[in-house]
Amino acid sequence: MSKKGSSRFIPLIIALSVVIGIVIGTFYTKHYSSNRLGIINGSSNKLNALLRVIDDQYVDTVNMVDLVEKAMPQILGELDPHSTYIPAKDLEDVVSELESSFSGIGIQFTIQNDTIHVNSVIQGGPSEKVGMMAGDRIVSVDDSLFVGKEVTNEKAMKTLKGPKGSQVKIGVKRPSEKDILTFDIIRGDIPQNTIDAAYMIDDEYGYIQITKFGRSTHIELLNALAQLKHKGSKGLIIDLRGNTGGYMEAATWMVNEFLPQGKLIVYAQGRKYKRLDEYFANGTGSCQDLPIVVLIDEGSASASEIFAGAIQDNDRGTIVGRRSFGKGLVQQPINFNDGSAIRLTIARYYTPSGRCIQRPYENGKDQNYEMDLYNRYAHGEFFYKDSIKMDESQRYSTGNGRPVYGGGGIMPDIFVPQDTTGLTSYSTEVFTKGLTVQFAFQYTDKNREKLNKYDTEESLLKYLRQTGVLEQFIRYADSKGVKRRNILIQKSQKLLERNLYGNIIYNMLGREAYIKYINDSDKTVQQAIDVLKKGEAFPKAPEIIENPATDNNDDAKEKTIAKADCKSQSSTERIYA
Repeated sequence: MSKKGSSRFIPLIIALSVVIGIVIGTFYTKHYSSNRLGIINGSSNKLNALLRVIDDQYVDTVNMVDLVEKAMPQILGELDPHSTYIPAKDLEDVVSELESSFSGIGIQFTIQNDTIHVNSVIQGGPSEKVGMMAGDRIVSVDDSLFVGKEVTNEKAMKTLKGPKGSQVKIGVKRPSEKDILTFDIIRGDIPQNTIDAAYMIDDEYGYIQITKFGRSTHIELLNALAQLKHKGSKGLIIDLRGNTGGYMEAATWMVNEFLPQGKLIVYAQGRKYKRLDEYFANGTGSCQDLPIVVLIDEGSASASEIFAGAIQDNDRGTIVGRRSFGKGLVQQPINFNDGSAIRLTIARYYTPSGRCIQRPYENGKDQNYEMDLYNRYAHGEFFYKDSIKMDESQRYSTGNGRPVYGGGGIMPDIFVPQDTTGLTSYSTEVFTKGLTVQFAFQYTDKNREKLNKYDTEESLLKYLRQTGVLEQFIRYADSKGVKRRNILIQKSQKLLERNLYGNIIYNMLGREAYIKYINDSDKTVQQAIDVLKKGEAFPKAPEIIENPATDNNDDAKEKTIAKADCKSQSSTERIYA
């Protein structure tokens, strides 16, 4: 055959080759994978391919949805301590925790002896409108018995909460009534405050305690500031102890209230994001000249550390307490079609001086990271300032030239050790077993009619001191297996009374009254008041700056920043519904 003739068949030969190739490829895909001859190329495709192989060929039937749900947390756990997977069933609860309200029946409850006990009824809420009262026991929901060991905090919340406008029928056993009372309650919006207390701590200074940074925190702060200013506040204590964070935007808007225009609040930086999200004060703050003291401790994390770091680095206020937690990772929410989501770390937060808030960690399971707070306690950091070793390679300067240190968390300007006054083996045992909280609830429940006569913290406290509450508690603790030890009880008397009285005040008058009572003997709060009275709330520049050539050298500072290791957060619980 001539070359000219054969060339006519070339297109046909190519077409046949393509078709044969497709047929062979399909055959191999369907059949040869069963003989493990298929090759899975590319790490990004391995997981999908592995799941397909398991689903197609594994010896037993596999619940693929369940397998994926278990694998997701394991994969993210290999990245960092705070990238997380949130199953669809939990996402609503995670999100609603920081929202300004939720839909429910409007009660605060605890579970005692397998029964829901109503601690308080939210004023103006659905339950108050139908006549429910503190002290009621919920025994049925929608005509079904709702008591027993299967009634957990989680199950109770999911049952009592629900869409706004939906109805739920609640059966209640009230101690003063023989018969079961029934209430048809229309669920409604229940405000979820993030500021637990805002009051004048003395004639001159205000106090605000913020428990988390939620959607409504900035508005709540503005309202609290307005009230305190109206009462003549000349200075302010902002208590962020135990505040685990929340929305970063809430923290930045709060800091904005205290900083002059143009001051840097925080910035973030990551592999894909260079100087991501720089936040500066816009000059509209209502308290730019008000002296402030910020309280932090090892439980203060994330947004709390952004707030404290911005105040400290801008020399705007004094930080009092203990070193904060050290969580400064930026999580990006990413939602999936099935209602689940991940929170993926994409950057790290830095204070205005360039300090990385995040403490070091190793990728994956880092036991030292998990045990950090325990290790701090064991090394004496909660009790002795000298136990905290500062790394000179992570030394930075505030606007006034004061030295501050990176390495994770915010170190306070004034260290206040954890108060161990009155701690003995007896008090430790009763606290560990939660006996003071349990007794206080039962005491309140039995004596509610008498205690209702006292509508202020001072009058209720006076009554409690006259009724021998401590002795009643000692007998109660003895019945629970903690034997009376008179010498130790005498040493712990003030501490035990403080806890007992405080919990009873909480049960009767609410959280703000409880906080007022506890703050009266809180050494960190007292230190903050002293700072304000002495006019030391605005930190000043040091008289002598060590190594000024190094501190003022931009190249040296950049090297320091680059060197910083930032690679590496009961049954008697009071719940709202």
